[in-house]
Amino acid sequence: MTEKEKMIAGEAYDATDRQLLHELLVTQERIHDYNALRPSETQKKKAVLKELLGHIGDDGIIINQPFRCDYGSQISVGKRFFANFNFTVLDEAPVTIGDDCFIGPNVSIYTACHSTDPVERNSRREWARPVTIGDSVWIGGGVTILPGVTIGDNVTIGAASVVTHDIPAGTVAAGNPCKVIRKATDSVSECV
Repeated sequence: MTEKEKMIAGEAYDATDRQLLHELLVTQERIHDYNALRPSETQKKKAVLKELLGHIGDDGIIINQPFRCDYGSQISVGKRFFANFNFTVLDEAPVTIGDDCFIGPNVSIYTACHSTDPVERNSRREWARPVTIGDSVWIGGGVTILPGVTIGDNVTIGAASVVTHDIPAGTVAAGNPCKVIRKATDSVSECV
């Protein structure tokens, strides 16, 4: 297997592999182009995102600049997706986001994993775990989502939360580490 095939399979791989480093560089160039576009150049922004991301549900996608990702090709977003400023996705594994999702400013999604053993970590071998976010999810500003997490449908994640484990559908969760604080309801209007 190539190092990229290992990465995609969720196995340990060499993060300094020449092919992977080249793909990272190509993505960085596309991201630079995207972030340099004028805010009014909406059609150009959509065209870059269609080339960059693995899947886009429709033209209703909005990702405010600046945006950062590692590969882009492992990111899938559904219909009517919105991400605010400073959205960062380390997509060494698939990141799948459903329809009607709102991402607040300064949100980070990480899939890359590193050893806690310094000798092993310094070998530059790593692995990745996918992140899945369901439909109709609101991720508040400053949230960090760690590798391997699944967030169910109709969830709200409170601002500044660190999501370390799965969050079930139909809930409001917040904190560090992020925990369910109540069931979601349509009748409550609030900021979390």
